[in-house]
Amino acid sequence: MGEKQLSCFAKVKPYLLMVFLQFGYAGMYIVTMVSFKHGMSHYILAVYRHVVATIVIAPFALLLERKTRPKLTLPIFLRIMVLGFLEPVLDQNLYYVGMKYTSATFTAASVNILPAITFIMALIFRLESVNLRKIRSVAKVIGTVITVTGAMVMTLFKGPILRFLTPSLPSAAHSSHGSSAADDGHPADQHWIAGTLMLIGSCCGWSAFFILQSFTLKKYPAELSLTALICLLGTVEGSAVSLVMERDMSVWKIGFDSRLLAAAYSGIVCSGIAYYVQGVVIKERGPVFVTAFSPLCMIITAALGSIVLAEDIRLGSVIGAVIIVVGLYTVVWGKSKDVKNLTGDEAEAAADGNGNGNWKISGGQELPVVAVAAAATTARH
Repeated sequence: MGEKQLSCFAKVKPYLLMVFLQFGYAGMYIVTMVSFKHGMSHYILAVYRHVVATIVIAPFALLLERKTRPKLTLPIFLRIMVLGFLEPVLDQNLYYVGMKYTSATFTAASVNILPAITFIMALIFRLESVNLRKIRSVAKVIGTVITVTGAMVMTLFKGPILRFLTPSLPSAAHSSHGSSAADDGHPADQHWIAGTLMLIGSCCGWSAFFILQSFTLKKYPAELSLTALICLLGTVEGSAVSLVMERDMSVWKIGFDSRLLAAAYSGIVCSGIAYYVQGVVIKERGPVFVTAFSPLCMIITAALGSIVLAEDIRLGSVIGAVIIVVGLYTVVWGKSKDVKNLTGDEAEAAADGNGNGNWKISGGQELPVVAVAAAATTARH
């Protein structure tokens, strides 16, 4: 392969990685929902998922980064402990409960509120500034408002079922989601709202994870090792939480069925590979780039969910999802304009940590990490 082909592949690689990741996430939504219908505990799934991820990633980290891995200091280790709690424990358990109470399609759509949540968190922690005299700042604020509006529409307005988007299946199968949403004697609408709140809480934990991950990679630039440590500590912390929340030891037993498939698939694709790919792409192109791909996962999941799980696609979810995507790209556009305003000494100062902090990428371009670029992304789950 010549130098020109290698250069072309290097430019295309981040796009290919992110598209691959969206298909991987879409598959996870479907497999996970099937496992829940077969009695899988979300606490146990989160633990087994990271056991698998640790087993898969650790050997590669030990072999490939044995000469380049930086020293693991106490401050970095404490950061990794927090990362292990934010994503493998807090985020994923809230996420799984939210998925149980809503649907795979709704859950995939909710991920698109990440840019707005991360932008708000960045403002709170003074990682982001707003100058309303600048169009890029106005775009970020307006995009955040639009995204929150879309989330409220999805939560409060369900609307009629769009039959032309849902295959004709037996009513028992077609209503499987509705029956699961109404278990425990609570009305389905209450479960829907509770599930949405769980998903929003999950996105808050996920945004915090991405912000901390981006800063940790600057101090500990060993993606595989960082991934393995996050998965390992997430397994330990998740096991402790599971032992408290699940008193019945029989829930730890899984056979060769959808529950094992969910744990293996989620662990290999969505924890092991995804954590590594996210780290690589964030390091090369910045979190804003990663964020832009999340709507693709929503589209894939909606298609698979209506076919495989016979999920109802409602008008409110479609309208809310469209509004959220508009808000998402408004925020991303505003963040992309930050790049053009980082020149000369400003860019150098930011890259050195004296400014907002940037990731250098090939070609001299830099992407602001503030707000973890609008958000930390997509990656989910």
